[in-house]
Amino acid sequence: MLRGVLGKTFRLAGYTIQYGCIIYCTFEYVGGVFMCFGPSMEPTIQNSDIVFAENLSRHFYGIHRGDIVIVKSPSDPSSNICKRVIGLEGDKILTTSPSDFFKSHSYVPTGHVWLEGDNLQRSTDSRYYGPIPYGLIRGRILFKIWPLSDFGFLRSSNILTQNKPRDSF
Repeated sequence: MLRGVLGKTFRLAGYTIQYGCIIYCTFEYVGGVFMCFGPSMEPTIQNSDIVFAENLSRHFYGIHRGDIVIVKSPSDPSSNICKRVIGLEGDKILTTSPSDFFKSHSYVPTGHVWLEGDNLQRSTDSRYYGPIPYGLIRGRILFKIWPLSDFGFLRSSNILTQNKPRDSF
């Protein structure tokens, strides 16, 4: 009797560890579900939208200008932020202050990206943090899951060319 109970217990523990490892690897290397908070990406992503982000692009350096990414917050590593990639390493970025009065150029150093929210007036982004290390990128957002009325793939936005003056090499 004790032998049967121990056998079932060890089998259950083995399955739990196996499936736990599979789930961990899936969320770490394939992708995961995230909830985006705040107004910084409006109108593309609204407050409390739920999105799916794939992680393979960050492992294979497949992040491009215009992609929307989930990033560990440089000011609070326990939280994530959602921003659009504006510049890659080596790019020269024309930055503006929140008042749009002062303009300056910044260079994106090797191993970094420049991130900005689509809603510039309500976004804390690389204009505040500076260039973000590539290693803080968690994943690239592929599509919205919730609300169901907005379910679907996200495409690169024309916001890059409409509202944000850029220089690049």
